[in-house]
Amino acid sequence: MMQFEGSHILSVNQLDLDSINTIFNVASKMTPYALREKRTNVLDGAILGNLFFEPSTRTRVSFGCAFNLLGGHVRETTGMASSSLSKGESLYDTARVLSTYSDVIAMRHPDAYSVKEFAEGSRVPVINGGDGPNEHPTQALLDLFTIKKELSHAGMGIDGMHIAMVGDLKYGRTVHSLSRLLCMHKDIKFTLISPSELAMPDYVIADIENAGHKITITEQLEGNLHQADILYLTRIQEERFPSQEEANKYRGKFRLNHNIYTQHCKSNTVIMHPLPRDSRAQANELDNDLNSHPSLAIFRQADNGLLIRMALFALTLGVENQLEKYECPVNWYSRKADR
Repeated sequence: MMQFEGSHILSVNQLDLDSINTIFNVASKMTPYALREKRTNVLDGAILGNLFFEPSTRTRVSFGCAFNLLGGHVRETTGMASSSLSKGESLYDTARVLSTYSDVIAMRHPDAYSVKEFAEGSRVPVINGGDGPNEHPTQALLDLFTIKKELSHAGMGIDGMHIAMVGDLKYGRTVHSLSRLLCMHKDIKFTLISPSELAMPDYVIADIENAGHKITITEQLEGNLHQADILYLTRIQEERFPSQEEANKYRGKFRLNHNIYTQHCKSNTVIMHPLPRDSRAQANELDNDLNSHPSLAIFRQADNGLLIRMALFALTLGVENQLEKYECPVNWYSRKADR
């Protein structure tokens, strides 16, 4: 099993099932803190360097809030233009300096393998918040955590399930990382639905096949969802395309609304999406008419991201067994505990 304390979290390839179960067990312990039923100051005095050199809302805020909920402090840099990287500073030099100011760093960057390059210069643990089209390990972990929880309500487990992945599978780093985690399980059926130009990369398909899972590759949404237990949609990653015109060719190609879901999915097929969903009229990939559907798990998915990132901070800083020691009451009104 992975040794977490003091380690970087850069790729799902670092993990095995024992490591994943450890993360999930610690994440479950974070629930009362995330719900504001109580709080812990186990990281009081610790500093997170939250470095996001690519636009982000959920992931950036989730990392920051996760650290705050453990009692730590957050210092942020957002955008390339506001950093010394715009002046020609190397990732190595940036890491050497900023790791002096921080106890752990979360980083997102538009270039593949850039976070790994940054980590080589860092003196503190670095957690990958997404590196271009390559990987998004914390998203994959929260996705797997969500799948496990959602399927458990139906008396199912991850082994033997059927997942349909839909949309931009070429540039969608979340499906790359999630597929690698799913490869550690048994007898999964993958249905990969995308335009041929946006198909899952060959190396990911090879990983799935080598792990002994079944794959169906198609460009048709209709007729390929009826047996799926999990429906995982992704938006068109327009920021990865060579031009906006190229991205526009695929926007709105795959849409899911209440009518399509009712016609083509099982009544309890879980709907997932890493967010943000593109709700513009020309795309509308996941319609608002599903917002109250009990199988829509996208917001529960986002909630789980807070738990997973809290767990990773606790594990990398070695405080996962000290949470209760530093507990204190919540003094303010909060409705979260009632939900």
